[in-house]
Formats: sequence, C-alpha cells, structure tokens
Amino acid sequence: MSADSSISTWHPVAPSAELRAGANIVAGFAEGRELALWRSADGTAQAWENRCPHRSVRFTLGQVVENRLVCAYHGWQYAAGNGQCTHIPAHPGMPPPRNVCAKVFSAVEAAGMVWVNLAEAVPAAPPPDDAVPMGWSFCQTLTVRADATGVRDALAARGFMADASSHTLRGALDHIDTAALVLDARPRLAFIHLWTPAARGTDKMKALHTAARGLRGEIEARQSTA
Repeated sequence: MSADSSISTWHPVAPSAELRAGANIVAGFAEGRELALWRSADGTAQAWENRCPHRSVRFTLGQVVENRLVCAYHGWQYAAGNGQCTHIPAHPGMPPPRNVCAKVFSAVEAAGMVWVNLAEAVPAAPPPDDAVPMGWSFCQTLTVRADATGVRDALAARGFMADASSHTLRGALDHIDTAALVLDARPRLAFIHLWTPAARGTDKMKALHTAARGLRGEIEARQSTA
C-alpha cells in the first residue's frame, strides 16, 4: 500500500459500467456509510449519502431525471454536483430553501471503478488510474461477511501482494492471474472487486468465478472462528 494518505481515503465502491447516464441509482457502502451512486445525464459519476434531507427517504428509491436526483417520497429534486434542492412539486412557485442540500461526496473514476472519498475537504490526489492493469476484465464483486482487514489477511495468506502505488492486491486464484480491490463497506461486511486478463465467457473466467466463491467461503469460515 502507498504511504500517501490521500490515496488511502479513496474507496473503490462500484464498477463504472454499473452506472448508466441519466438512468439508474446504485446502492453502495463505504466505512459504514450508505451511498446512492448515479450518473448524471452529462456522464459525471455522483456519490451521495443515501438519504433525502427532507424526510430521510433513501435516494435509491427515487429516479434520475437528466442532471437531477428525484426523491420518491415527495418528489423533491436535487442538482448533480452540489446536491442543492432545485424544485419542490408541492410549492412550484417557491424557490427552494438554500440550506436544503443532499450530502455529496467526492467521486472519481479510475481503473474502471467509481471511487468515493468521504472526507469533508476536497481530496488532494485521485486514485491511480493504473490500479487495475490495462486491458484486464472485470470478473465479479464478492460480498463477504467479514471485515476488510480479515479479507486482506486472507488474500495475503494466499500469496496476494499489495501493489506499491495503489489499493490493488495482485495474485492468483486457481492459477489465474487476479487483481483484487477490497472495499471496507460496513463492520463485518466487505466487498472484493476481482479483475483478470481472462476474457469473458472463457473457461478461465468460469474457473475464476468458482475459485472466488471458494475464497469467500474460506474467509467467512475463518472470520466465524476468530
């Protein structure tokens, strides 16, 4: 892992391909914080606290309308970028109060992932774009009932080595080259994003999926006896 603390605060929350411009909202987690991930119509990835500031309804129940996120409860609309409320349907002629804003976090895209930083200040440096080797394919995301430290320890026990300049752990599962990005989602819950040079639909990719499931079972069994 890099000694640069600005890198360590970035969390690889979801593959970029999961967010469609002006369309879906994806639930995410980082360090116990529940997130609403979406892509505005102009293509910019957004990461917001998954809570409407009006009645605390989850934004993931709502919808994306161009460059705005619309709450499912009363239809309040919030602008991409700053989270400012822009429209209240029950009072269409009234300018929304300036202090009504969604909680917005810094989000960037690198190495095929959406990375989120929960810090209040704007982060000094983005995550490295070469965290995943160029040309590698996304394999899958494993949801593991274990803490992120336990996941990293289990990968290290299998011979995975931390890259010197990123979050990435590099090694092999079932003799297949693999890159792993570990997300500290919640207490005793972590996500492992797996990448590989194997092409989609090949026997190697299928074997990696099977090996990944075995890895998850091994980690969870170890956690339960810890």
